[in-house]
Amino acid sequence: MQEQLPTILKEILRLSVWLAILLAIFVPLERVVALHPRQVFGRKFPSDLAYYFLSSLLPKMVLVLPMAAVAWVLHLFVPADVQTYTAAMPVWLRLVTSLVVAELGFYWGHRWSHAIPWLWRFHAVHHSAEEMYWLVNTRAHPVDLIFTRFCGLVPMYVLGLAHPLNKTLDLIPLVVLLMGTIWGFFVHANVAWRFGPLTWLLSTPGFHHWHHTYSSPLNKNFAAMLPIFDRLFGTFHLPKALWPEKYGTPEPVGPTLMAQLVRPLTHDTERQPGSPVAPYTQS
Repeated sequence: MQEQLPTILKEILRLSVWLAILLAIFVPLERVVALHPRQVFGRKFPSDLAYYFLSSLLPKMVLVLPMAAVAWVLHLFVPADVQTYTAAMPVWLRLVTSLVVAELGFYWGHRWSHAIPWLWRFHAVHHSAEEMYWLVNTRAHPVDLIFTRFCGLVPMYVLGLAHPLNKTLDLIPLVVLLMGTIWGFFVHANVAWRFGPLTWLLSTPGFHHWHHTYSSPLNKNFAAMLPIFDRLFGTFHLPKALWPEKYGTPEPVGPTLMAQLVRPLTHDTERQPGSPVAPYTQS
């Protein structure tokens, strides 16, 4: 543990630098083009700040062993030709393919988190936000984050797009996760931007805010970056010139950070009227 301490401190320092950059970008942005009036540093900011560090540090440490186990199993069962083909790809093509493949995994992991009550216990923490702003992106239970990332990373390993057993650092999954995280801050931001036809290609605040709506229609817009998957699987929803009037979820998630982390482990979240949890075949 003492040997890992310098590494953890370096990670905290790195995250602090990123936090300063994010603050410099989103605080003025949300004041200039705000969608809803809100305090810059509201009452939830301290706990969201804690989530920012927790969500960045814990999943990375926890995922190391299960992903190594998955890599070992895939090494036994995935045809060698698949690994050979993807290894021969140019780096740019492997990155683009990885983004699409990972996004498909993230989409279904996210959708299952709404459809399966046990997973919703943890995902409800993220949906408890009653105000949308950039830091809501990292307000998430570690179990929820680990599950969703697992769903996104496994397809990359199945196709040989990422190589977790390599002794050298594999940048592809790191870049995929970094791009998704940065984009996540943007689509959660309190900004009145929609981007018109660009929504066919990339998720936007106008697209993702409807995923967080408190009222109907629920269970829409699961894609993190590529709305094409919502269009393909019938979960796309983006009415012109309209925004949700209310955000959040009726399920209790606990009033404090510690309660939010512990409650999903000890309580069976009762599905309330208006809950985003519903069969994922619902239209």
